[in-house]
Amino acid sequence: MPAAAPPPTASSPDAIVRVRGVSKTYAGGFQALKHIDLDIRRGEIFALLGPNGAGKTTLISVICGMSNATAGTITADGHDTVRDWRAARAAIGLVPQELHTDAFETVWATVTFSRGLFGKAPDPAYIERILRDLSLWDKKDTKILALSGGMKRRVLIAKALSHEPKILFLDEPSAGVDVELRHDMWRLVRKLRDAGTTIILTTHYLEEAEDMADRIGVIRKGELIVVEDKAVLMRKLGKKQLAITLQQPLQQVPAALARWPLALSQGGATLTYTFDSQQEDTGIAALLRALQEHGIDFKDLHSSESSLEDIFVSLVHQAPAERKADPA
Repeated sequence: MPAAAPPPTASSPDAIVRVRGVSKTYAGGFQALKHIDLDIRRGEIFALLGPNGAGKTTLISVICGMSNATAGTITADGHDTVRDWRAARAAIGLVPQELHTDAFETVWATVTFSRGLFGKAPDPAYIERILRDLSLWDKKDTKILALSGGMKRRVLIAKALSHEPKILFLDEPSAGVDVELRHDMWRLVRKLRDAGTTIILTTHYLEEAEDMADRIGVIRKGELIVVEDKAVLMRKLGKKQLAITLQQPLQQVPAALARWPLALSQGGATLTYTFDSQQEDTGIAALLRALQEHGIDFKDLHSSESSLEDIFVSLVHQAPAERKADPA
């Protein structure tokens, strides 16, 4: 499967986050990030995907100013994250993976305090709205230590939103939370995006990225290997399959059908043809004629196409040399 083209280095005029040449090498010599170039567009939902240890959290922590890059520059809402770090950080809300927060404070107090840390004037009505949106209003006077893990996750989101950031990072926000919270969270994310907030999320739930994201980036071993509009990525790299249920099982694919990429499954009862749906001639009509000519009868046809999960697995297991050699 060919890889998508690498991200362009020219700046997008509507980018709210610009990452240029960013690398991160730790004292022991491990290179967590390798020359990352990335533009995140204002008002989009951008999903950053990658296997464990790929560099997702490191990249987020560098952009958010929680860790220093070894090389490169980053701007957030026009502010350099090193030279003008206060203004840059004020534009960013971060929901980390960890559930650490003020255990002995109440929900109301900790969210209000977070707003004050960024120099924002008190706004009880805004804090109330956030807590209601996250189904936390009835817990506003409860101490954090008394909350469930899912409720603590909601508090972290409320804290991240308390200072009305233009950019919101969600690092594995739905890890270990219940279905109700996930649904509440994604409703809120869509609402924030519609109001103009830029959302960057990492997730292991690929169906969420497929459902939520406008664009998708895939990071592997510290390298950003793909950045693409979701629809374009699915169109470029997605494959369709035609499952042909046979009247009689086959022991093997006949040599006369070797020109088609076919595979047998279900004990030889299903013949699967994988094809590129973007090609003008998919080869399906010719395949079905060939089956008839060779006396191979079938009783059912079923087509399906690659999911984002299929594409992701293919990309992260593809060798770097293979990706570079493939055309965009």
